[in-house]
Amino acid sequence: MVRKIRKFLAGFALLSIELIIVLVIFFVSLITLAFIINDVFALKNTNIDTKVFEFVRPFINETNTRIMRFITFFATGEFLVPANLLLIIYYLFIRPHRWYSLKVPVVSLGSFIVMWSMKHYFSRIRPDDPVYRAAMGFSFPSGHAMSAMTFYGLIIYIIWKNVDNVTFKWILTFLLIIFIHLIGFSRIYLRVHYPSDVMGGFALGLIWLVLSLWVMFKVEKYTKKEIAPEVEAPQ
Repeated sequence: MVRKIRKFLAGFALLSIELIIVLVIFFVSLITLAFIINDVFALKNTNIDTKVFEFVRPFINETNTRIMRFITFFATGEFLVPANLLLIIYYLFIRPHRWYSLKVPVVSLGSFIVMWSMKHYFSRIRPDDPVYRAAMGFSFPSGHAMSAMTFYGLIIYIIWKNVDNVTFKWILTFLLIIFIHLIGFSRIYLRVHYPSDVMGGFALGLIWLVLSLWVMFKVEKYTKKEIAPEVEAPQ
């Protein structure tokens, strides 16, 4: 009996830590997004954008531009659409997992809709002196930054749910976090987004990722508890 109580308390403590981490990520992202919107659109303060552009300018050269163009590709529609489709196919047919096959389109499609809506609501014009070539559409929030955060963030979530080796799990997570930030930096380097666009995209991406995974978790839990027993019960 004592052992069962200790096991329950240990599990509860672990769940609480995970919940606290998720809540901290969510609210920090929410506060960050609110601060950026207030600073840029209400106060018209672009000092951070200007300072970051000035810091990056000395590093602009042909070699670095090729590297940044390569990195930024991994958050384009040309890459993410096939990547999301492959993930869905993988969890439908190769390693069947119904809920993962649903979470991928929910996160990706929802992310696109939210990002598109925010862009048209704020209608911020992009920087007028891109390093390589001008990008289409509005600037805030950065679609590349938001897509990178939601897609690779979802990969991190899947890794934490399925990889048992703790060291390998942390290495993969660290590399993906670095890669997400490199994609954001590539948009600043190429001057197709202001730094505040990228920060806003990251914050909005985290907010959407946490919300969508939380909703899917609740739906999954309800389905297993309420609907599945009714469907599977003998008639």
